[in-house]
Amino acid sequence: MRRLCIVLVFLALGAALRAADPEVHTFSIVAFDPATGELGVAVESKYFGVGSVVPWAKAGVGAVATQARARVSFGPDGLSLMEGGKSPREALDLLLAADPGAEERQVAFIDAQGRTAAHTGGGCQAYAGHREGKNYSVQGNLLAGEGVLTAIVEAFETARKKEGTELADWLLAALQAGQAAGGDRRGQQSAALLVVHPNGGPGGDNDRYMDLRVEDHPKPIDELARLRALHAQFYGPVRPLQK
Repeated sequence: MRRLCIVLVFLALGAALRAADPEVHTFSIVAFDPATGELGVAVESKYFGVGSVVPWAKAGVGAVATQARARVSFGPDGLSLMEGGKSPREALDLLLAADPGAEERQVAFIDAQGRTAAHTGGGCQAYAGHREGKNYSVQGNLLAGEGVLTAIVEAFETARKKEGTELADWLLAALQAGQAAGGDRRGQQSAALLVVHPNGGPGGDNDRYMDLRVEDHPKPIDELARLRALHAQFYGPVRPLQK
């Protein structure tokens, strides 16, 4: 009986650990390109497989980055609320109001009109903050400093003015600048770049134009840039939005 009790305790502890929200301290950007209809998320973290937790997007609807003590369900639930007609602010406020751990969350929403909403809870580890701009939101926690966000914003603003580039390039430039400014103060491990475009995925019957992930690498953003270059060779540039 004693052995059975010990086994049950360990099973319960294991279940509790598996059920815990992942702690994904990171920096990210969500953005929208009105010229093409593309929506995207880019993220880097000292965390294994950040692409399976933080970025969510659906063409014609919006994109979500959920991080810090990440509530992964904020991704699909946020997209569902926006698809149902809620603004990013309304959708995010509804989810936060029902979440007892809201003060430990960091979340950003953007919709297919370029409207944004972001939240950095008071319990997020410093430095933590977010910046909302025209058609984008930048956010990070456990960063080297506020300058990381400044560098990301400036790089994104500069990149999107360059001829012959698209949303994926702007997002990648933002990540590179954030890392150069210090990034996640623990270091680097994984990165992801997700871009959706109406009928832009392989075969044209889905919206997953780009879903690149580097799960574990000493320089994940450099590796992400290599994969983005390969993607361009295989799939070419994104098609303009059909009006």
